Amino acid sequence: MKCVICKHGETRSGKSTVTLERKSTTLVIKDVPAQVCVNCGEEYVAEEITLRLLKAAEEAVKAGVKVDVREYVAA
Repeated sequence: MKCVICKHGETRSGKSTVTLERKSTTLVIKDVPAQVCVNCGEEYVAEEITLRLLKAAEEAVKAGVKVDVREYVAA
């Protein structure tokens, strides 16, 4: 797909590191599948993956986690 940020690059399959913060919780998830722009590096994560990441963050908040670094694991 054409990058909506730089409007020049095309995206390719790659990996991303996503950092989510809520209240006093910081959750870092590495190796998240994403489409990455070859020109500017903008990263696009699919909706279904985003929903899984947000669910994991919500569970971390409920568990009282302060900081956690995880590796993405496909369902």
